[in-house]
Amino acid sequence: MAYLAKPSIKYKRSYLEGLKEFQDEGREAEYNYKEVKSDFENFVLKLNNQTKGIGLPEGWVPATHFWLIDKDEYIGNISIRHKLNDNLIRVGGHIGYSIRPSKRNMGYGITILKLSLPEVKKLGIDKALVTCDETNIGSKKIIEANGGILENIKEQGEGKPRKLRYWIKIS
Repeated sequence: MAYLAKPSIKYKRSYLEGLKEFQDEGREAEYNYKEVKSDFENFVLKLNNQTKGIGLPEGWVPATHFWLIDKDEYIGNISIRHKLNDNLIRVGGHIGYSIRPSKRNMGYGITILKLSLPEVKKLGIDKALVTCDETNIGSKKIIEANGGILENIKEQGEGKPRKLRYWIKIS
């Protein structure tokens, strides 16, 4: 049974395997694999400090990070942003999630978003914005399966897919 866990050194091996998968497909490029691997404890600390707004990069808001774990294996990650800035309102939303490539199409996307909703509620958010690229049919289905109601579609600019903007009522 999959569950959400705070980032932890306990999952170092499988997290690094997942990070490698993401980077092989051109994602999670903001993380330097060699640096994360060599100082994993500090990497985990930085992620967990973002909940308190500590050490945030310019333009970022506080966010709580969770990893989806199944049988002690890292499956994916989800970030719950505590508030929205202009960019997040337009295209980012309250919630961002990723399932590592080798674990996609197994129901984990629906699970990670569903498990995050009680955590969103704990932050006092009663209506969460979740977005995805118009071309990401899997994510569209995940959001809709969790009660997402499409508000609109936003242009992102030349050569970029349009963003679907959904709202999920948190009960």
